[in-house]
Amino acid sequence: MVRSVLIVGGGTAGWMSASYLKAAFGDRIDVTLVESDRVDTIGVGEATFSTVRHFFDYLGLDERDWMPQTSASYKLGIRFENWRADGRHFYHPFERMRIADGFTTAEWWLRLGDRNETFDRSCFLTPYLCEAGRSPRRFGGDLFAGGLDGSLGRSTLAEQRDQFPYAYHFDAALLARYLRDYGIRRDVRHVVDDVVDVRLDERGWISAVSTAACGDLTADLYLDCTGFRGLLINGALREPFVSFQDVLPNNRAVALRVPRDTATEGIKPYTTATAMDAGWIWTIPLYNRIGTGYVYSDEFCDPEEAEQTLRRFVGPAAEGLEANHIRMRIGRNERSWVNNCVAVGLSSAFVEPLESTGIFFIQHAIEQLVRYFPDERWEPALRDTYNERVEHVLEGVKEFLVLHYRAASREDTPYWKATKTRAIPEGLARRLKTAETQLLDEATIYPQYHGFETYSWNTMLLGLGAGPERARPALAHIEPTYARLVLAKLHTDATNLVASLPSCRDYLVSLHEHGGEDDPVPAFAELGGADLGELPDTAG
Repeated sequence: MVRSVLIVGGGTAGWMSASYLKAAFGDRIDVTLVESDRVDTIGVGEATFSTVRHFFDYLGLDERDWMPQTSASYKLGIRFENWRADGRHFYHPFERMRIADGFTTAEWWLRLGDRNETFDRSCFLTPYLCEAGRSPRRFGGDLFAGGLDGSLGRSTLAEQRDQFPYAYHFDAALLARYLRDYGIRRDVRHVVDDVVDVRLDERGWISAVSTAACGDLTADLYLDCTGFRGLLINGALREPFVSFQDVLPNNRAVALRVPRDTATEGIKPYTTATAMDAGWIWTIPLYNRIGTGYVYSDEFCDPEEAEQTLRRFVGPAAEGLEANHIRMRIGRNERSWVNNCVAVGLSSAFVEPLESTGIFFIQHAIEQLVRYFPDERWEPALRDTYNERVEHVLEGVKEFLVLHYRAASREDTPYWKATKTRAIPEGLARRLKTAETQLLDEATIYPQYHGFETYSWNTMLLGLGAGPERARPALAHIEPTYARLVLAKLHTDATNLVASLPSCRDYLVSLHEHGGEDDPVPAFAELGGADLGELPDTAG
């Protein structure tokens, strides 16, 4: 039997892995995590998918407990600013489109919609909640979409049936610390030491990890959570790395942690991705600060220029703040599981955080590891299926991100001009050709599981200005009365929700300070009678 696991590296990847393995297997598996107190982690504030709730529910963690410990806030979607030449914005929400007579609201918007209103406000509730700065929960904790609430128990991504309406922003270092304490309480052995060597046996399998003070640490299975270094998977086992930079050239980032006054600024319930001359800037509003950073290609911008651009974007609040410059390794290992070593997190793969995929990659990897966990026979089929599943996710996300750049209307700088001439994956080329005349469906998006549904692909196409100009011909033969009712009800539902939900800031104050039960005096926006666009549009 495989009874022991040694995780090399802490941070989000290491402690998510340790805590999940303990939740899955209990005391049947011995888990040890070794990390150095001299190695900084990459995390600068994280945004997530809504499916991350499977992870927390699997561990039995209630957001009312862990959110206050991690400076967490809600994320209803991503707001894309300036990705079209006209400077407009749109939202990619955690919300499936409504259906009328077998066709989505996006299809009916192409047939009936007011083109003076952006498609996302015609097809989703979420943009209204984002613009008004609303919380997805009412005081007392009730979710606005009550039928979707409640714990999922020990469920996984494979069991995802409904689209939960929000994800989270949190401080990655604080989350790692919280999960560290969770794991240690469940008998994860925590070793703080420097790794000095990785020893292999005659087969080329890892036999021990040597540390400076504790000597050799041994296990049956080793997890590489050492970040971009890939100390085990690339350093010791020499697994080749497959770069994505031919299609995703952004390879650097510079980040700032910006203090905030939430009483006057509020807390926006979304991530913002703002297109810039040589990349884009993320804005992630945590409970007590903003995480922001410029993702760019060093082919078009140098680090000094990038930092200056980010500081100008942030404004006076950036004065005196230390900038964190990050080199990003974009791509994936040819295999993430080699012999008795599995790479998780940055040591396995990474793409730029445009769609907040980092935590999702970790969650998917450890779920798959539990599903295909080996025994003493080390069946190659388990390893090969794991590697295939991980590869599908990474290749699908790669295609989806490349779509953002190829479909974006901007061509005003050398960087954006290059996005229209750079090679793209063959499958994506076919999908974009299809999208010239019709919206995509389940049969025409990337075919294997990769975390993004059909509505996400079509949201980006229409938001970026690359979708079809007309509806499918079939809609001309369908009586549109019911579709008009569906579109009208969406507006009515949005108006009612904006008027009844508390501001995101007010609810989070109640959650962080009182467990979400109290009803404080509103400090950011009145709870009733709000106009649908009363809050400023600009992020930061």
